[in-house]
Amino acid sequence: MHQFKIEPMFGTDHWEVAGYSIPFTNSSLWMAIATVALFVFVLGGMKRQMVPGRWQMAVESMTGFVDGLLSANIGKAGKKYVPYVFSLFMFILFANVLGLLPLGLIPGVHPFTFTSHFTATGVLAIMSFAIVLIVGFWKHKLHFFSLFVPHGTPLPMIPLIFVIELVSFMVRPFSLGLRLFVAMMAGHVLLEVLSGFVISGINAGLGIGPVVSVLSFALMVAICALEILVAGIQAYVFALLTSLYINDAEHLH
Repeated sequence: MHQFKIEPMFGTDHWEVAGYSIPFTNSSLWMAIATVALFVFVLGGMKRQMVPGRWQMAVESMTGFVDGLLSANIGKAGKKYVPYVFSLFMFILFANVLGLLPLGLIPGVHPFTFTSHFTATGVLAIMSFAIVLIVGFWKHKLHFFSLFVPHGTPLPMIPLIFVIELVSFMVRPFSLGLRLFVAMMAGHVLLEVLSGFVISGINAGLGIGPVVSVLSFALMVAICALEILVAGIQAYVFALLTSLYINDAEHLH
């Protein structure tokens, strides 16, 4: 499980503030790399040419995709959330894909998938949940609590339904962060197990060993292709659920 270990870098293991250790870790490094990659990607597509190049078209396609996602789930009110959801979607996508690189962008630094840690995905989920709460109470005040009482609920059932809906609502950030964390961690663990089979088969010598190695390697290639697909799907699911939760805050559905 060494690939999931968070370690201090660049001699920062003794950095402290008010007694709390704040080293710059491998997770922090790859968050920074993902942020820079996203910034460069967006910057390269801001030329606003009448005849867009491939880079500009790629950026406009992604922004159009997110805009369409929000329009379909929130309506016209979703326009103002495009910058946030676009940044969220692309940041998670870049993080997931960069973690699958076979070689590091920096010599001696192995790719690290920080979305395989609940500490990272949980913070992203809390950010989205905070926006939902802020929008809900800002726009509807205390009427926001009507979200937890579906229309047409019989009067005697209101206390029970309210508690059930409230608990369901409060679990949302946990499930949102957990889904991404589990999907990314499971894929990397599976690749680690299969790579172990490949190495063990080679070391076993003649016999069944080479067969196990070849089959495991072939399966690894297929899993890697699947992981690229999962990287995109999980970023999309995170953005989709965020838009659905914001829709609840906007329209109290």
